[in-house]
Amino acid sequence: MGLALAACCTAVPTMASATAPATAEPGGTAPGLGRFYDQRLDWRSCVLGPDDETGHALAKAGARCADVTVPLDYADPGGRTMTVAISRIKATDTRHRVGPLLLNGGGPGGPSLGDAPDTRKAMKDVGARYDIIGVDPRFVGRSNPLDCEWPVSSAIFSAGLGRAGFDRQVALHKDLAAKCRATNAFVLPFVSTRNTARDMDVIRGALDERKISYLGYSYGTYLGTVYTQMFPGRYDRVVLDGAIDPRRYGPRLLRGAEPENDRALSDWAAWAAKRHGTYGLGRTRAQVLATVDRTIEASARGFTVGTAPDSFRLDDTTVPTLLFMGISDDTDTARAALGEQTSVLAKAAKGQPTRLSPEFTEVLRSYITGTDSHYGSVQTAILCGDVAAPRDPERYWRDVQRSRAAHPVTGPLTNNLNACAFWDRPREAPTQVRDDAPALLVGATGDPRSDYQGTVALHGMLPSSRLITLKGANRHGVYGYYGNACVDAKVNAYLDTGKLPGKDVTCVKKKNA
Repeated sequence: MGLALAACCTAVPTMASATAPATAEPGGTAPGLGRFYDQRLDWRSCVLGPDDETGHALAKAGARCADVTVPLDYADPGGRTMTVAISRIKATDTRHRVGPLLLNGGGPGGPSLGDAPDTRKAMKDVGARYDIIGVDPRFVGRSNPLDCEWPVSSAIFSAGLGRAGFDRQVALHKDLAAKCRATNAFVLPFVSTRNTARDMDVIRGALDERKISYLGYSYGTYLGTVYTQMFPGRYDRVVLDGAIDPRRYGPRLLRGAEPENDRALSDWAAWAAKRHGTYGLGRTRAQVLATVDRTIEASARGFTVGTAPDSFRLDDTTVPTLLFMGISDDTDTARAALGEQTSVLAKAAKGQPTRLSPEFTEVLRSYITGTDSHYGSVQTAILCGDVAAPRDPERYWRDVQRSRAAHPVTGPLTNNLNACAFWDRPREAPTQVRDDAPALLVGATGDPRSDYQGTVALHGMLPSSRLITLKGANRHGVYGYYGNACVDAKVNAYLDTGKLPGKDVTCVKKKNA
């Protein structure tokens, strides 16, 4: 996954040009794609080696894997090619087989090749009727991954408490953009959601299917929406969980979700206050939030957590992001992890020695070192390649300053600039939603990432869609992972029958979830 992509595409032989049809094909692609759609896939073991946990899990579930050859540039089908890695758990109820169900777990930049076993389990008996297809999208995971060799693994940081922190952010993101340009300039123009949607349609053709069904979470809902607009008539059943308003999608994707994140942080603080004996953060919600504020204030001077060799220097651009990362899930397990991490941060803020759990060590290593540079690289490249970002750093600074009063923890993060401010302009305009699509949408009212208003907005743009609302949950991604029987049953009924609910549905969070 960490291999640089500077020359990957030259390693794949260029195929001979096929006879092109007279007109362009759906999805805004050039003619001459027939050989990609008609290719024969070589299914093989998913296991790459003895330590390949994903591969072994897929093999245990009966999956096989293949590489799908796609054009690097769909405007030049006779040019360089690349591969998209997929997995497949074949339908066992062949008499009632529906067809393939393609998966995308979000990110952008998240691998989904390994998601098929969990999805098969979530679908219960319905899963037997589908070929469940895990996909590592272009430039992700096993699909010729892009890596800009960054010193960090994410491009999401807070602007800090003052101008000094923001200026450091400007320098950092300018450098991150320069590194991507230096290592991957040739392929960056082809990192986009529209090209990923085109790859999905090639996968459909390579599977020899007239239509595909689709399950997408978070960013995956935007990808699914784009596919319905680019390839009308080529999809069957579509589930979009934690949906994004396409009109708000872009490099500043987190803007507007400050109230949901503030609420999630406050709810977690109330949970932690009941466990003061364990975490020592305060006996009331207000006391816990005060501890959080003091910790962030102390981080402006910088402090170190852990002991060598696993020690990490943190500041006011990283500590708020660690808190932000921990509030996207309101289960006891996730809240306990944030409690343990915040307790460590609070001790470090007081100058006390700290010890890190293996889990927190991995979180820090995967965030502020270059261990997972490939993930931050491709996530940023997709966002920057889809929608142009404002270029002037002062615009971001003004937005950060305006957000501080109402949202002191989350506002400087959601309004901060990123590398897209220094990126080349996208090659294509963003996809406009003009066609209806009868999809099933799922949204939690307190979703801190893809806020519920975005799901409602997409529902309004797709009049034939239906919406399942989960009330009372601060959760990002519900179906199959959160354990809400109401949501799971409604989604599975749709996947089983292909019939949307007659009207929108409301489910309620379990009290102990």
